[in-house]
Amino acid sequence: MPMRSTSSITIRIRCKCALICACVLFLSLLTPAYASYLQDDALHLGVISVASESVNPFQPLEREFMSLTDLLYEGLMYIDDDYKPQPCLAESYKVSENGKTWYFYLRDDVTFHDGTPLTAHDVVASAMEILRLAEEGQGCYSTLKYFINSIQASDNLTVVIKTTSRPAYSFLYAMNFPVLKASEVQADNPVGTGAYYLDIFVPRDYMLLSAYQGWWQNTPDYSQIMVTFHSTNRELISSYEYSRVDAVLTRAITAAQYRNGVSSYNIGYRTTQLETLMINNASRELEEVRVRQAIRYMINMEDLMDNVYYGMVTRTDTPLVPGTWTYLNDADNLQEYNKQKAIELLDESGWIDSDDEDTIREKVIDGKKANLHLRFYVYEEQENSVRMEVANRIVEKLLEVGVECKIEALKFTDVKARLKAGNYDLALAAFNMDTAPDPGFMLISGNTANYMRYNSKEMDNLFTKLRKSLDFNTYSQTLQDIQKLFWQDCPFICLYYRNGSILTRKMFTDVRDVREPEVLRGVEAFQK
Repeated sequence: MPMRSTSSITIRIRCKCALICACVLFLSLLTPAYASYLQDDALHLGVISVASESVNPFQPLEREFMSLTDLLYEGLMYIDDDYKPQPCLAESYKVSENGKTWYFYLRDDVTFHDGTPLTAHDVVASAMEILRLAEEGQGCYSTLKYFINSIQASDNLTVVIKTTSRPAYSFLYAMNFPVLKASEVQADNPVGTGAYYLDIFVPRDYMLLSAYQGWWQNTPDYSQIMVTFHSTNRELISSYEYSRVDAVLTRAITAAQYRNGVSSYNIGYRTTQLETLMINNASRELEEVRVRQAIRYMINMEDLMDNVYYGMVTRTDTPLVPGTWTYLNDADNLQEYNKQKAIELLDESGWIDSDDEDTIREKVIDGKKANLHLRFYVYEEQENSVRMEVANRIVEKLLEVGVECKIEALKFTDVKARLKAGNYDLALAAFNMDTAPDPGFMLISGNTANYMRYNSKEMDNLFTKLRKSLDFNTYSQTLQDIQKLFWQDCPFICLYYRNGSILTRKMFTDVRDVREPEVLRGVEAFQK
């Protein structure tokens, strides 16, 4: 057998070494940079984030990103599974008899992630920064300006707040704003007091949250939460399908195809986005309440929910949240599709079908014949590309009873300008609802978002009463009365709250009310 030369053996060894090095290099390129940081019990999430450069919670740029910062920061109060405010950083509170002054007494065992004790001065500084941003028209907690007249620390553990003209039960909901360290309220990545602290953050790439061992409650079962950022829903869903992540947060309608199974769960969560059909009450065609009610009867909610949104919505007949104590559960005030009832209401209002051939209804106004023809505006947004289909289905139904609509798709800014000017008849648009159960901003005469030109002295009086109701029972009953009047007057039509989905292979929460922005609420207390 011929001897191999030393040089040929050396060449083979060098080739094998080169091949091994190439493979190692290739595998290292496939392995994420954060892999070396992960522990075996880490929860790996996938989230869409393309804009967030910091974690400061006062000026969030993305909805899902707020679910992450909610694990880092806490408020004086939190909202429980029954949608009621409960003490959090505040151990207790009391209110003066007239509701004008509130006292919050902080827990004495709370520290920030850097070990600094929480004080009332941190709460004051956080609130003042939110109020400063609100004056500039910025920040997602800007409604705080409607509740706080002044805030100060009477000592290290006592916060004293003087209220505005709203000394009501809803004030406690506004006290869930994040509390930051006083010296870091404008920092990009301030420390918080939450169950997790920010370990690593690489914008548009990944984030590592680690359990805070000094948390004032308990030590979370999940020692780490790794978050991988994606740029599109397609990439996000692909990561879940190929098991690159344990769970994803998404508002994409495509998530509806994933059902609960043996190894995978689909946990629905409620967003703050209320979809509505806005109605211009000042329009001559729509100023008659029976016309507005007829339009409501011609909306086939089941069709829209099942065949357009594929169940990724929560139906609602009023601006309040279904399934909570705030909502009016009344069989007499239930939205239903009823063509015959719509026809009767239109006939009673004087808009008639003169030839009984399903043509456009007519009415004599100021001595001139007018047609029941409506201007219908729609705007689309990246995460809700189905509004036009909803509009088309509504228009088809309205035409069956002689109401003609011309749909026009516009940019959001253009639709908003028309709403403000009152230059529209119908519009598909959404409201981002505040945590506090008080829809007065859209229903009080002349208020900021009353684009419908709805004007009711009775409704105004109810909101005056609501905003002075300190006790829960009075507040709750007044909310019920507001919703009954809303149903009767039909100033606009509530369709549904948008839903999102948590697709996950690891169960990490047992809370009953999963909602924005606390989508991940419960992970800090979940027992695996």
